Amino acid sequence: VLRIVLTLAGEEVIKAVPDLGYLHRGMEKIAEGHGYHKFIPYTDRWDYLAPIANNMTYVTAIEKLMGVQAPERADALKVICWEIGRIQSHLLGLGAFAMDVGALTIFLWTFREREVLYDLIERLCGARFTTSYARIGGVERDAPADWLRDLKAFCEEFPDRVDEYEALLTR
Repeated sequence: VLRIVLTLAGEEVIKAVPDLGYLHRGMEKIAEGHGYHKFIPYTDRWDYLAPIANNMTYVTAIEKLMGVQAPERADALKVICWEIGRIQSHLLGLGAFAMDVGALTIFLWTFREREVLYDLIERLCGARFTTSYARIGGVERDAPADWLRDLKAFCEEFPDRVDEYEALLTR
């Protein structure tokens, strides 16, 4: 993802030029050989910070291209998955930043919150990371009966956790 091209004089760095790139695994070429539906599992691997969000984005793009309208509840579950992915990504970013400035506790706590979200994702679709939950025209299956209740409990507790992180970082 990041390469730094160095100019050296012995062991002394004379010049450092960042060469920003991207992880390219030939996904476009792989997609050419698969149908839209068969390519869904590959989308989990695009971003390891929020893999479930990639499923939703890919499938929603295909739905728009094909003129397919998913049921309202499936669309709502997609939005929830996007938000879970966004929160997971931000938690990792905050935790890594905190660790970089010497606050290891916050790094561990943000992973605690990510684990709760991964547990919820696992209950939703059967996998923690490579979910392949989205489907063209909806999602793999509906949420379990108590899943939304547990997600709501997380959402109610989470602002207090964020306040704890802020207090640790600013004191």
